Amino acid sequence: MSTEIQKMPFEGAQGSISDKTLEIHHDKLYAGYVKKKDEVQEKLAAMNEAGLEAANQTYSELRGLKDGETFAVNGTYLHEWYFENMGGNGEVSGEIAGALSESFGSVEAFVKRFSACAMAARGWVVLAWDMHDKELRIYTGDAHNHGGVWGAIPLLVLDVYEHAYFIDFGSDRKTYIEEFFKHVNWEAVNERFLQVKS
Repeated sequence: MSTEIQKMPFEGAQGSISDKTLEIHHDKLYAGYVKKKDEVQEKLAAMNEAGLEAANQTYSELRGLKDGETFAVNGTYLHEWYFENMGGNGEVSGEIAGALSESFGSVEAFVKRFSACAMAARGWVVLAWDMHDKELRIYTGDAHNHGGVWGAIPLLVLDVYEHAYFIDFGSDRKTYIEEFFKHVNWEAVNERFLQVKS
């Protein structure tokens, strides 16, 4: 079964995050993860008994495919959430506003902490609802399949790989993060939050 490549949920540049950056990021990079996700999952589904019997923790075709699967699946999902939580006016609204203040002291304190985590991460920073702790948490990942926490549901996702900002900001990641927050679609984030809380 083929995974549908999600359309960009907004039109045009997001402030200084240019059309060119968004087009390359969405139409080439994200679409590539979707295609690899399907390719790997098709190979896994077609694996024969010999392939299963050869499974080994050091190296086997099954191990390689399973590692590639988590990378491609998370690359797909994280990019979808990233694009879905953009296209807004950056004004925090809904129940998520109160939850951020309760968890981090204020919305401003949350933005400061999230931004610091975005400077520290190599790939992703994610505001998530931790199903185990029943709390909002900020988690980072250096790669699509490194750093994620089982049972933590992403609410706000920021891609901090260089491809997300280098054309427009060079190595100035801090300004990219500031620009991102001006265009967060907090309605989408709030909707995710309400879904996981119910």
